[in-house]
Amino acid sequence: MFRKTTIAIAFMHVRYLGVLLVIFWLARPLPAQTHPLAKVSTSPTIAGCPVFPPDNIWNTRVDTLPLDPKSQSYIQSIGADKPVHADFGSGTYDGGPIGIPFVTVPGSQKRVRVAFDYRDESDLSNYPIPPNPPIEGGPNSKGDRHILIIDRDNCVLWEIYNARPQPDGSWKAGAGAIFDLTCNCLRPDGWTSADAAGLAILPGLVRYEEVTSGEIRHALRFTAPRTRNNAVWPGRHFASRLTDPNLPPLGQRFRLKAGFSLSGFSPEAQVILRALQDYGMMLADNGGAWFLSGTPNEFWRNDVLEELKRVKGSDFEAVDVSDLFVAHHSARARVQR
Repeated sequence: MFRKTTIAIAFMHVRYLGVLLVIFWLARPLPAQTHPLAKVSTSPTIAGCPVFPPDNIWNTRVDTLPLDPKSQSYIQSIGADKPVHADFGSGTYDGGPIGIPFVTVPGSQKRVRVAFDYRDESDLSNYPIPPNPPIEGGPNSKGDRHILIIDRDNCVLWEIYNARPQPDGSWKAGAGAIFDLTCNCLRPDGWTSADAAGLAILPGLVRYEEVTSGEIRHALRFTAPRTRNNAVWPGRHFASRLTDPNLPPLGQRFRLKAGFSLSGFSPEAQVILRALQDYGMMLADNGGAWFLSGTPNEFWRNDVLEELKRVKGSDFEAVDVSDLFVAHHSARARVQR
């Protein structure tokens, strides 16, 4: 009798403890809300080289991420009624090709001396500039005069801003940056590059070959007239004295709203718009409102690119990419494996 009573009491205690554990489990603090992350895919490639690793922030989808709290203010400051402008195409404008060109060279390409105005924030080295390289806007350009070079044997990207050839074969330039295309490395915090945000230019360009393949797998580069004196990850540098919190910082990500209908656009335009919905675009420099960057190509149909003007600033939203953040010094994004 004593043994049966003891067993019964012990059973009641175990059952009571189980009830308490269930109560405590139900009352536990819930984890912070998270949002679905994009699955990692393959990197875009040029000349056999990856354009940064697959989990680089440039190559990461943002269609499931939350809005930035300042989204509406940013849209209004850039221009809710302003149209998208494809700052690339076929033919010429003001005497030069339309867009930002790039060139590939072998690892054996002879390197030449470059003197930089912003030495303290430039990668000081001799650069593999080939004879008569393509310059943004052409050789007589008065614009940004970017030169983008890919060492296709070593998968290294060399970018130069305001590049000007000298009689002795050397070059003068505003700034220069070197990027290992196999690495998620960012420039030192506070450093510029050939771009105001301190980022590489090449990964954000719309390329004709991508559009004809039917898919763009990276964010696009764009500009805005006024930006704040701040940069957000992965941006490293700003180019403004304005402190208005309603102005977007460099590095800010935007995307085309998911509900924006692509019907009625040409197939080529739809490829670009779909990329803007899935991968979005990154604010990289001061310039025209909603100006998208791309490479010049004789096969672009300018009438198709003009269709993008039917998209207005109000069709976009700013994105909060903090769910993707891994480390301040790295461009690696947190993605599903």
